[in-house]
Amino acid sequence: MVHVTQAIVPANAQCARGHNAADRIVCVTFLPSLGEAMSSNSIDEFLRLLKNSPFGAVFNPWWQVDEQNDIGRNAPAIRRNQLRAYLQKRVGKANVAVIGEAVGYRGGHFSGIPMTSERLLLGRNKQFRLKPKDFFSDINPRRTSKPAKCADGFSEPTATIVWGALLRLGLKPEQFVLWNAFPWHSFDSRRGMLSNRTPKKSERASGLTVLKAFLELFPCDQVVSLGKIAAAQLEQLGVNAHCVRHPASGGAKLFRQQIAKIVNKLTQAKSGSPVLWPFSPSNRKNFRN
Repeated sequence: MVHVTQAIVPANAQCARGHNAADRIVCVTFLPSLGEAMSSNSIDEFLRLLKNSPFGAVFNPWWQVDEQNDIGRNAPAIRRNQLRAYLQKRVGKANVAVIGEAVGYRGGHFSGIPMTSERLLLGRNKQFRLKPKDFFSDINPRRTSKPAKCADGFSEPTATIVWGALLRLGLKPEQFVLWNAFPWHSFDSRRGMLSNRTPKKSERASGLTVLKAFLELFPCDQVVSLGKIAAAQLEQLGVNAHCVRHPASGGAKLFRQQIAKIVNKLTQAKSGSPVLWPFSPSNRKNFRN
């Protein structure tokens, strides 16, 4: 169970954790739960919750086959296996949860992991290289899209920005966990599977059970919402998290600034020492612009 302690921060004030009121933050405290010792069986139960996707123009990456774009009938099983391994690696280790809006066709649709593209998964991103161990402990990454669709695998701008920002801030991959308030892929029925659309209000309501279960499995120190839609979903569960700018549509710079404040405060609170900012020379040695 997620236990939430809320304290609205008045103007020009600070809450007990030292967050500035300008960050539009409500302090969220998670008490230890069974999620910290989550077993493989618990993850499988969580994956079974994902079966209950709404009807209509919604694709379920873990339980449905994309007939036009998947490499084969085993694609959903591959994506389930990758999500299972991704979550397992972060159980009891992740202290930052970043919640996006919905799965995108360039990201979790084919990787099976929220805000993670095939190109990141396969180590083919040109800005920075990730290794299989950054995602999983005991399996190798696999693509599920047909190579003819995109030779190096699909690349999602939001995924690249989010992963890059968090790694530049000095977080290890297992110290943050990514999810979406609407956990499935909502697409435009007129344009087909390789498109995105904002999920309807009625559709978003169907994702609340999964979002609540996710927060119970990952009682992180900080919960961050990307944009207002994710924030609204969290508020319905009584969780008013850090709301930051979504990096899409020109929001990358502000997103990096806002997430840096959150992560730096968290790291300082844990270590009692100053932390490098994301674009300092020491933190940029493994990245290219």
